[in-house]
Amino acid sequence: MSRRITQQELEAYLWGAATLLRGLIDAGDYKQFIFPLLFFKRISDVYEEEYAHALAESQGDVQYASFRENHRFQIPDGAHWDDVRSVTTDVGTALQAAMKSVESANQEKLYGVFGEAQWTNKERLSDRTLSDLIEHFSTLTLSLENVPEDELGNAYEYLIKRFADDSGHTAQEFYTNRTLVHLMTLMLEPQPNESVYDPTCGTGGMLLSAAVELQRQGKEHRSLRLFGQELNLMTSAIARMNLFLHGIEDFRIERGDTLADPKFLEGDRLRRFDVVLANPPYSIKQWDRGLFASDPYGRNIWGTPPQGRADYAFFQHIVSSMTDAAGRCAILFPHGVLFRDQERNMRSQLLESDVLECVLGLGPGLFYNSPMEACIVVCRAQKEPERRGRVLFINAIHEYEREQAQSFVRDVHVEKILGACRGFEDISEFARVVTHDEIQANDSNLSISLYVEDSRRREAVTDKSDLGTSVTDWRHGAEEARSAVAQLLDIFRSEVAHVE
Repeated sequence: MSRRITQQELEAYLWGAATLLRGLIDAGDYKQFIFPLLFFKRISDVYEEEYAHALAESQGDVQYASFRENHRFQIPDGAHWDDVRSVTTDVGTALQAAMKSVESANQEKLYGVFGEAQWTNKERLSDRTLSDLIEHFSTLTLSLENVPEDELGNAYEYLIKRFADDSGHTAQEFYTNRTLVHLMTLMLEPQPNESVYDPTCGTGGMLLSAAVELQRQGKEHRSLRLFGQELNLMTSAIARMNLFLHGIEDFRIERGDTLADPKFLEGDRLRRFDVVLANPPYSIKQWDRGLFASDPYGRNIWGTPPQGRADYAFFQHIVSSMTDAAGRCAILFPHGVLFRDQERNMRSQLLESDVLECVLGLGPGLFYNSPMEACIVVCRAQKEPERRGRVLFINAIHEYEREQAQSFVRDVHVEKILGACRGFEDISEFARVVTHDEIQANDSNLSISLYVEDSRRREAVTDKSDLGTSVTDWRHGAEEARSAVAQLLDIFRSEVAHVE
């Protein structure tokens, strides 16, 4: 029976499934069980809906209703949701077999989409627990008529955030503040028929944002070609489910290490994309620096980053992945990439390449579950003539709102920032266009405070009335000190090696 399900009902329904697992497994593991069950239920219900429509259209022709052409995804005999629901013993075995059968029947689209959860481990999830989960999901029919794609997609995103909230500090690689994602998308203005790439795509939020924004503008969003790579198996599967549940099918999500093994190639070189949106993992230490130093794809265009900080390895990969003409990127970074001494020479090379267009400083708390201040770096392969040799610095550190221990960039902040980006001119205590010569004179330091005055922040520190701002400034100073010490240690080690 058809009944339109409200967004509130959907959210309660999805979180209700997660609460059945509370106390049985860690909150960080909810996603590997809940998301595949939701996706399996959705494609089973849509299959039944498509079957009913085809049956009515053919005046009851069962064979016609079963034709592959009438179904988005194929559900083999014995692998439907209702088939698993009827099982009472070894439920995990039946569930796993059904999911594998569905993947095999839809090899090109769904292979590996359900991940590798331990469905058959009864010590972790008993038959009773799995049956309870299946019965909970069975309380609603997730047909397209009951739950349109955009509404189910929104509910899916809600669940992603709830899982990130429950997972705590480690959720940053799993979830990026969606108001920042929206801002980054608007800064790059994706257009129909363009290619959009995220080299560390997580759950697919940035790719999805590009399509959703075109749809909101009434443009042909399904013509976008979306590409993403993600190291974590389960997270990459969640990204694929996320896009499918939003009604998007023209995409490729690959699993693997982007720095060591980039998956998107054309012959022996990197594939290029019109738009690149990214929030790379922050300063990872375990990466193959030696391989990058002699990178077969020529990505080390500005040099090889230090072992303890792979940020500029991702940065160079992203810039190397832009098309020569329309290519542009927006990267969410912590502020340290703007001023750390170890990366000074690479920043100098970045300026000489003249792809850096804008450095946008944002307020604290916009990194998920972290007090760090964020910045967005925007690059273009071909800057407009009047912008060449110049960089726009925007100080938007006060452009956010705080709500329930989380920061957000609201529409009013977005409009102010976008106005500055598009105008590309000086705005008192907010934005300033700076020449490369001035930046090079500052040792290629990209710290926004060097170029944009901020009397509000200075007064707050002077009055000692804003502890949060003072602490942030202290963190910046500490980060610079750590970089200086690390550099001295490197020099010391090299001297010792020389003596030996």
